[in-house]
Amino acid sequence: SLPPAHYKETMNTLLVWIQQSETKLSMPQIAVAEYEIMEQRLRELKALQSSLQEQQKGLNYLSTTVEDLSRKAPAEVSQRYRSETEVILGRWKKLSAQLVEHCQKLEERMTKLQRFQNDTKTLKKWMVEVDVFLKEEWPALGDSEALEKQLEQC
Repeated sequence: SLPPAHYKETMNTLLVWIQQSETKLSMPQIAVAEYEIMEQRLRELKALQSSLQEQQKGLNYLSTTVEDLSRKAPAEVSQRYRSETEVILGRWKKLSAQLVEHCQKLEERMTKLQRFQNDTKTLKKWMVEVDVFLKEEWPALGDSEALEKQLEQC
């Protein structure tokens, strides 16, 4: 009625992995204005997602083993293992959802930052052009055509 030794090993491996991943995700989210840092964080989150998919095999093994155990073992034994597995599944689902949410938020913020940086470049270029225009020499008072041209430019 006891699960195989591999079950405990897999359980411990998953618990350690989940704990480490929860720690990584619980890092305080700070406002970052550097695109490179945001890209690095996104790569880390994507790597964590890949690792999550790799660990899925172990989770499936635990679920299958508990199902097999529940058919063979007494109710109280199988219930203990079932509740142990349910706790891990709950943490797994929460972690998975947080990971997706963090990735989406970061991608949205990266898009906004990129747009902001592009707008800032455009604005700076325009400000340089305006500065050049304002420093131009004013036309003579009698030159109405030049004055009209400058008025249009303004």
